[in-house]
Amino acid sequence: MTFEIRAIAPDVLDQIRKTDDAGRRPRRIVEEEGGSPLRCCLRRSRPGEAVLLAAYAPLRRWALETGADPGAYEEVGPVFVHEEPCEGPQAKTGPGYPAAMGGPRRVFRTYRADGSILNGHLVDAHQSADPVAASILLETLLEDPETAVVHVRAVEFGCFLFEVRRGVLENPTTSDAPVR
Repeated sequence: MTFEIRAIAPDVLDQIRKTDDAGRRPRRIVEEEGGSPLRCCLRRSRPGEAVLLAAYAPLRRWALETGADPGAYEEVGPVFVHEEPCEGPQAKTGPGYPAAMGGPRRVFRTYRADGSILNGHLVDAHQSADPVAASILLETLLEDPETAVVHVRAVEFGCFLFEVRRGVLENPTTSDAPVR
């Protein structure tokens, strides 16, 4: 099973940097200590970086793309993003589960193609911080044909971190490794 880790898309970032998914201007913060999880590039902020705290509705955005109707499962929550466009996740982390987004505890929420929630899987700190262990769990979740998408969230704050979808190899005849 291959999977694709998805940060917030650049076109969506352009939108929420102006007006977030709650209809407000995002809040500008200059990181004193750093460490905030950035959803644009899937790494932690550094001391002195300017970031925005914005409201984001990940299931709503997914539903717009797929035609699903999440109904009551649609949530709006806080995310940190760079104030200005950045290089994105691939330039920083490469393919695979982003270790920088691991944390104390995570929940991997699975959703059906119609937008309804299928399940939630509590992931402890050890498994969340281990890209191999987290990848194995994601592969297992995506093997369920009912799972259309997985959202990875922080347990303590409930924040959306990133989305996971089944991956498709662009050219399977020339690639040696699966996309993760």
